[in-house]
Amino acid sequence: MKEDGRMQILIVTGMSGSGKSSVMDVLEDIGYYCIDNLPPQLIERFVMICRESENHLQKLAIAADLRSGDMFVDTYSVLVELQRQADLDVKVLYIEAEDEVIINRYKETRRKHPLDERFGGCLHNAIAYEREQLRCIKGMADYCIETSYFSASQLKKQIWEIFLDNTTDSLSIKVTSFGFKYGVSTESDLMFDVRCLPNPYYIESLHAHTGCEACVQDYVMSFEQSRELLKKIQDLLDFLIPLYIQEGKSRLVIAFGCTGGKHRSITFTEKIGDYLADKGMHVMKQHRDIGKDRP
Repeated sequence: MKEDGRMQILIVTGMSGSGKSSVMDVLEDIGYYCIDNLPPQLIERFVMICRESENHLQKLAIAADLRSGDMFVDTYSVLVELQRQADLDVKVLYIEAEDEVIINRYKETRRKHPLDERFGGCLHNAIAYEREQLRCIKGMADYCIETSYFSASQLKKQIWEIFLDNTTDSLSIKVTSFGFKYGVSTESDLMFDVRCLPNPYYIESLHAHTGCEACVQDYVMSFEQSRELLKKIQDLLDFLIPLYIQEGKSRLVIAFGCTGGKHRSITFTEKIGDYLADKGMHVMKQHRDIGKDRP
């Protein structure tokens, strides 16, 4: 929710074949609750439901276009009414592309234009009619993106630049620990084996504790090789993460493995998770095997 307390409503509309579905995918990745092809008459009702939801949805992206047929004619009046509501921050994102580009996209995908039957399969006439029907909505758009010569990654970056305060918000990072004795982490993008470090398991006073606790972390990090390894991993991530963001990656999983997944891997998961969070990144920590073989 915005700092002023208003719920953010983004209406995504524009030409069929211009890339609205791709835009909605990006918006979902950066935290919008997205719903596609909602008839305009239901938008206000849907917003009211979201207001009353226990989940307290903060950001909504609703795609509305001529796929709703004759119902689309009410879009303008619905948007005007929403914008009058003081507790809503309503914006319109209009997506368009050149006629020939849209035609080529339909040919490549072999999909039918929503107005295909109405115009007897003539895409030129369907596109011309759609542009005219959307003219009024385009005129009230807060943002307009022309996608004719955008690659998927370029379109994603354009959305980030408009709707993210920080580019690091585009990447969700999961840092997880696991025990090799229970199988490797198959979801990881980056995996580090920390079995090379001294094992607290063999210290009687630490055996029953985990890497979530200070006593285990202090023991693991008391060794020079542990501190050096942590520093090298931090340096590697400082180098890699901006490259992942630039490439357009929306989710990164970093896994640390030790023998049982209780001590060393958890320690490094906690240390790296906190390190990345302190840099303002969206981080979730998980310890896959922490509860296994415990009384």
